Amino acid sequence: MAKPLGKTYQLKISLQGAKPPIWRRLLIADSVSLPMLHQTIQIAMGWTDSHLHQFVVDGECYGAPDPDFGDMEMLDERRYKLSQIMKVEKDSIIYEYDFGDSWQHKITLEKILPFDREAVLPKCIKAKGACPPEDVGGIFGYSEFLDALSDPSHPEHEEYMEWVGGEFDPQSCDIEDINALLYEYCR
Repeated sequence: MAKPLGKTYQLKISLQGAKPPIWRRLLIADSVSLPMLHQTIQIAMGWTDSHLHQFVVDGECYGAPDPDFGDMEMLDERRYKLSQIMKVEKDSIIYEYDFGDSWQHKITLEKILPFDREAVLPKCIKAKGACPPEDVGGIFGYSEFLDALSDPSHPEHEEYMEWVGGEFDPQSCDIEDINALLYEYCR
């Protein structure tokens, strides 16, 4: 008897509080491990995986064990698959990245689709907005950052321009680049 193929999940990952909105819509196998889901989110959103993270599901935290944070009650994410924490359409969880800046991402299971052996997964099918720079100070720091960039007379305008290499477009998002990186690192 052939082993069942599983399902393909369509997920929407939204950075909470971001103005303008920042989100990604992905297709991903329901059988991926949580560490692979983490890697996929990092690439799709544009983060650099420089900080700790956790998935929060019904009050339970799943993440990578870290001896420096031994007091945190966290389930070992390596023992879980996506299908174990998201089971039906409309299920949602929180993915938190960088406990200092506390980037909160809401992940919603939009659709459960049949698995397609020919599909290249994971895949970003739609996206909006650029990823904020790392260490900008969370959602409030990002808002201040955008204000400073848009106003040449702002006291921090030049400093932020130099920090981001002279250019930052908050609307920019290249799905082809995202998918090339997903293909390279998440297969």
